[in-house]
Amino acid sequence: MTKTEFKRRRRQLMRMMGKDSIAILPAAAVKQRNNDVHYSYRPDSDFYYLTGFSEPEAVAVLIPGRKQGEYILFCRERDEEKERWDGPIAGQEGAVSEYGADDSFPIADLDDILPRMLEQCERVFYAMGCNPELDQQMSNWVSQLRRKARSGVHPPQEFIALDHYLHDMRLYKSRSEIALMRKAARISAAGHKRIMRDCRAGMMEYQMEADFLHECTRRGARQQAYSPIVGGGNNATVLHYVDNDCKLQADDLVLVDAGCELELYASDITRTFPVSGRFSEPQALLYQLVLDAQLAAIKQVKPGNAYNAPHKAAVRTLTRGLVKLGLLKGNINTLIKNEKYKKFFMHGTGHWLGMDVHDVGDYKIDGHWRQLEPGMVLTIEPGLYIPLGSKGVAKKWQGIGIRIEDDILVTKDGCDILSADAPKTIQEIEAIMEQ
Repeated sequence: MTKTEFKRRRRQLMRMMGKDSIAILPAAAVKQRNNDVHYSYRPDSDFYYLTGFSEPEAVAVLIPGRKQGEYILFCRERDEEKERWDGPIAGQEGAVSEYGADDSFPIADLDDILPRMLEQCERVFYAMGCNPELDQQMSNWVSQLRRKARSGVHPPQEFIALDHYLHDMRLYKSRSEIALMRKAARISAAGHKRIMRDCRAGMMEYQMEADFLHECTRRGARQQAYSPIVGGGNNATVLHYVDNDCKLQADDLVLVDAGCELELYASDITRTFPVSGRFSEPQALLYQLVLDAQLAAIKQVKPGNAYNAPHKAAVRTLTRGLVKLGLLKGNINTLIKNEKYKKFFMHGTGHWLGMDVHDVGDYKIDGHWRQLEPGMVLTIEPGLYIPLGSKGVAKKWQGIGIRIEDDILVTKDGCDILSADAPKTIQEIEAIMEQ
């Protein structure tokens, strides 16, 4: 992502803010894992979206029309001793020269300088509740300004939720964002291909996870967008199974939900395949039904359709198929109305995808499902889950969990499957597992 891209985003936000306003965004805090050890640092998505700055202990400030500079970055000062231990720090010069700030101050001076900036503004754009420490500072600053009202100080009169504006911006992906997400999906697809080829009965689920992580890392994606799910047999019926510590059995399917993160952009792909390399007849029947539901849902991803149109298509296809297989009985429309399908398919068919794997953006506007528009990216992921011991279900169907998930870009003419490199037809899967 170039400096020009981040500057364009800041300009867009400031146009929406208007004059006499200020936006304040804090960086994510460093989180301690245990004594003397911290979790690997990941920047806050909103903060990074506007700044491209990946250091902690920073606050970005936008003030449209400010003569001394509209974009101010408070960040750490250069410290030779600290840098010897932890690596380079941008400092104030780097904030301007490398990250496009108009001006920069030490983060230690935030309490002295920012109140004077607030004093000049009518409206404050800020995401309250996301950073308790900064929330408290904001409250103190505004209280101080109000106490000075008799001396002519004019405190801000309006606080506006910044995330409402920023998250709507993030919902529409630029060309550079789409290119990154496509690359991330291709890397993840390569990981899924590898574990299909390497899968053998007797392997541990975590060995397959390790193969996936290795393939992503060797291709340049060192972070995962979320904790990988590798569920063999009945474990695949647990939607968020992450233990990944059981042995794969020859007669089972294995569900792998895994996607890398590349330059803070997520991929999210799920594939389900037979440990033996060949689907049994019951497995194939259920798998093809889920695939048919996914294909029906993907057909509904096009501009002008409501966000829930893919889900409705998937539900109808699954319900019809479950009746045909004898897993549900009754009129299809009545079964859908009474949500009987939820016994086997209990989640939505997708979610927004971007810098966060469950990305930001409203799904409804004024109580109505949002219309799909070019530049939006979402997942399509129907599934069927039939745990062992399911009452009223023939034994041949039990212990099977299937989900098929792809990353879909809405285009002006329809949609583009970013994760198309990952095999998903029965023929494709069995062929790659023979290699």
